[in-house]
Amino acid sequence: MTLARLKDLAASLLTSKLDAVILNPGPTLTHLTGLRFHLMERPVVLFVAPGKDPALVLPELELPKVDLFPYKVQAFAYGENPSEWDNAFRNAAQALGLDGKRIGVEPRQLRLLEFRYVKAGAPEAEYPDASDVLSALRLKKDKAEVDAMRRAVRIAQDSLEATIPSIKIGMTERELSSELVIQLFRHGSDSELPFAPIVSAGPNSANPHASPTDRKLQTGDLLVVDWGAAHDGYISDLTRTFAVGEVDDECKKIHKIVQEANAAGRAAGGPGVPCANVDKATRDVIETSGYGKYFTHRTGHGIGMEGHEEPYMRGDNMQLLEPGMAYTVEPGIYLTNSNGVRIEDNVVVTESGVDVLSDMPREIRVVG
Repeated sequence: MTLARLKDLAASLLTSKLDAVILNPGPTLTHLTGLRFHLMERPVVLFVAPGKDPALVLPELELPKVDLFPYKVQAFAYGENPSEWDNAFRNAAQALGLDGKRIGVEPRQLRLLEFRYVKAGAPEAEYPDASDVLSALRLKKDKAEVDAMRRAVRIAQDSLEATIPSIKIGMTERELSSELVIQLFRHGSDSELPFAPIVSAGPNSANPHASPTDRKLQTGDLLVVDWGAAHDGYISDLTRTFAVGEVDDECKKIHKIVQEANAAGRAAGGPGVPCANVDKATRDVIETSGYGKYFTHRTGHGIGMEGHEEPYMRGDNMQLLEPGMAYTVEPGIYLTNSNGVRIEDNVVVTESGVDVLSDMPREIRVVG
């Protein structure tokens, strides 16, 4: 599998204007090698150029991982003295003949630390953005990847269901978040969660990316829980909104609107459909209901090995959905200083429509 991915990358480089790409520890490197390296003060960089064995620069302590590679690599190891690290990068770049060439980089992942060493090893090279080439590698998920994501969804849903009985009025957002994290690990999530759960209630729920605080849950709050699990490196990203005790009529109304918008967004996807159409489907429901200005973000984003990746469900994105693409549908309404609602599901595009991986009840549920 990983060898096929390497060949796909090499083929993409041949048709692009890039002579090579460099990758440091992160999802793309893991996708390409099946291995996980630490992102740390000791740089690790894989150089990939068509028609040549990849070159890997790494600290000596990581050398045993070279034997685990699914294909042949040229290893350039360095010791603990940073003054010697430039030599390893220079030797790797020379082995692939990269100085003066176009070496693509992954801007959202590559740090200045690695870039400085690579540039010192190939000072006459150009370093253009390779995001399009690299994101295409992970854009369409195969069956094994979808199965891992489906399992991550199941772990997440089971974890929240196990947490719900412990929710009580007077409990803090932070306490609820901690209990949810414990349940995620108990139910089998990878040790590295995709993100820290968002647990926000009352006025805090009107902030889409709130962090849990010491505010206590109160009767009348809407409670937003945005959480996810990871399985074999693939993630889930879900949101449900609950009522803490009895809530007012507007809270019930906006919850129902968001629920309808979520259903419209899930139904709108499919092969050949522009991403913008998914966004329009959810936004139309909320705007028709008179709450358009309170839906302040895109409808969704791609998911896989990262919580946010291609494709993006926003109004100006005319990229066409294809089988294997996976994304979230997460419309929301956020009433500042009052309450907010978001309902989020994970879907994968199939040959005939979409497969909704999540099925936790979306109706308003009373807790506390």
